[in-house]
Amino acid sequence: MKQLHSFSTDISGIKPPEKFTFPFYYQPHALAKLATKQLQDYLEHQKDFTHNFGFAKDKANAIGKMFGVLVVKDLNNNFGFLAAFSGKLEDESCPDYFVPHVFNLRSKNSFYRKGEIEIEKLSEQLVALENNIDFLKLKKRVYKRTKTIEEDLAFQRKKMKAAKKNRKARKKEGAITLSEKDFKALLQTLAQESFNDQFFYKELVIYYDDKIAKDKTKLNNLEEKIAFLKSERKRISANLQHTLFEKFQFLNQQKESKALIAIFNNPEIKPPAGAGECAAPKLLQFAFLNNLKPVCMAEFWWGISPNSAIRKHKNYYPACQSRCKPILNHMLKGIKMDENLLLKQAADNLNLEIIFEDDAILVVNKPAEFLSVPGKELTDSVYTRIKEKYPNATGPLIVHRLDMSTSGILVLTKTKEANKILQSQFINRTIKKRYVALLDGTINKEKGTINLPLRVDLEDRPKQLVCFEHGKPAETYYEVIERKNNKTRIYFYPITGRTHQLRVHAAHKNGLNTPIIGDDLYGKKQNRLHLHAEFISFLHPSTREKMSFSIEPNF
Repeated sequence: MKQLHSFSTDISGIKPPEKFTFPFYYQPHALAKLATKQLQDYLEHQKDFTHNFGFAKDKANAIGKMFGVLVVKDLNNNFGFLAAFSGKLEDESCPDYFVPHVFNLRSKNSFYRKGEIEIEKLSEQLVALENNIDFLKLKKRVYKRTKTIEEDLAFQRKKMKAAKKNRKARKKEGAITLSEKDFKALLQTLAQESFNDQFFYKELVIYYDDKIAKDKTKLNNLEEKIAFLKSERKRISANLQHTLFEKFQFLNQQKESKALIAIFNNPEIKPPAGAGECAAPKLLQFAFLNNLKPVCMAEFWWGISPNSAIRKHKNYYPACQSRCKPILNHMLKGIKMDENLLLKQAADNLNLEIIFEDDAILVVNKPAEFLSVPGKELTDSVYTRIKEKYPNATGPLIVHRLDMSTSGILVLTKTKEANKILQSQFINRTIKKRYVALLDGTINKEKGTINLPLRVDLEDRPKQLVCFEHGKPAETYYEVIERKNNKTRIYFYPITGRTHQLRVHAAHKNGLNTPIIGDDLYGKKQNRLHLHAEFISFLHPSTREKMSFSIEPNF
C-alpha cells in the first residue's frame, strides 16, 4: 500500500494517545508531529508534482495549501501514517505519496468532467455571442434609437398637453364671449384639433415602431438565445452539483456510507464549495476503506498565505467548520475523541476581579479564555456572573466586549441611563483604550497605522477575513514598547472595534505579519493569548468626571 508510510524514526518510546484527536481544537500528539515532519521533509525535496507555493519569485500566481497527516494502526497493530492535501494541486495530479480523492471529480471520463466540458462549451458560446461586434453594434443602435424615440414622443405628449390646456381656455372664454352659434362652431373646431393631435401621435408611434421593428426583432432573437444558453448552463450546473453531492459518499468506522447531500441535511442549504475535498475527510475515508484504525491527526499550512485568510507556513490548523464539521461528525461516529479544550478551559474556576464599583458602573478585570457574554455552548460569562451578583440592575450591563481569549479591563453598567451615556461615548470614539500584546517575532517599525477591512469567514466562523469588497473598515494604531528574544511587546490603540481586529491586524501579511503569541486562530496555540486590555479612560456617566483605569498583564 503505497499511501501508508512507515515512520523513519523509532517510535517505540512514544505512548500512543488513548483517544483520537478532537479535530476542531487540538495540540498535535507527538506521533502526529513526527508524521508532519516526515511529510514536510518530502515536500521540501519532492519532484512528484508541480505547484507554486510562493517560495519562488513568481508570487502573483502562488497559492499555499493545507496538508494533513493521519497516524493509523493496521490489523497487526503496526503504526504508520497517511498524507493528504486539500483541494487539488496545480498540475491536477495526485502522487502516490498521498491518499486519493474521496471522489475524483476530474478523472478523464468522469461525469463531472464531461459536465464541465459541456458547461465550458456553453460558456464559450455565450462569450462569443455577448462579445460579437455586430450584436454590440445592434444593441447600441437599438438603445440609441429607442432613446431618441422616447424623447421625441415625450416632447409630442408635452405639446399635446399644452394644446389641450389652450383648448380648455378657449372653450371657457368662448362660453362667455361667443354667441350660441359661434360657440358650437368653436366646439367642433376644438374637437377636430384634439382628434388631429391624437391621430398624429398614434401615427407617429406606428411610424417609429415600424422604423425600429426589424432591429428590435433581431436583437430580441439574439437576447433570447443568450438567455436560453444561460438557463441551460444553470440547469446543467445544478444537475451536475446534485449528482456530485450524491456521488460523494463518506464512510465511518462502522462502514456506514453517507452521501454529501444527506450529511448537509437541509434542502435550503447546499453543501459549500469544496466540501469533501479537504485533507481530513480524504485521510479518514482511505483509512476506513483499508481497515486502518485512526490514532491521531494534524493539519498544517504549506506555502504563502492567502490574501484574505491568515495562514502561516508550517503552522498547525484545525479542521474548518462549514465544510468539514458536518462530514467529520459522521465519519468520526463511535470513535472516542479528546475533549474539546475550549469547553474545558471555560469550565475552569476563573476569578472575575472587580476593580471599581459605584451605583452606576462596574469595572472588572476579565481573565483570558472567559466569555464577555454567554455563547451557544457556554453560559458562564462576565454577564451571567454580574447578573447573578446584581439581579436588580436595570441596565443591559454590557457596554462593550472583549474576545474570549483576551484578558483585561471591561466596563459594565448598572442602570439604563449609564449604559446609554457610555454607549454614546463608545460610538463617538471619545473613550480611550489601549491594549498590550506580545508578538511572536520582531517588528522593525516603531509605530504606524493598519487599515485592513474585516468580515466574518462564513466558511470557518468565528475567524475573520480581510476583505476590501465586503469588509467593514478596521483601523489600528500601534507603538512598539520593547524588542527582546525575537519577541515584540507592543501597544495597540484600536480606532474601530471589529471582532478579532487586533489579532488579524497583527497576523495578516499586509498588517504586521507577526501573530500575537498564543493566538490559536491566527498563529500558534500556547497557554494563553498574549493580548490584554490594559488601559481605558472615559467620562463617568453620572458625575461626568474623567475616569482612568490601568491593569498590567501577567505576561
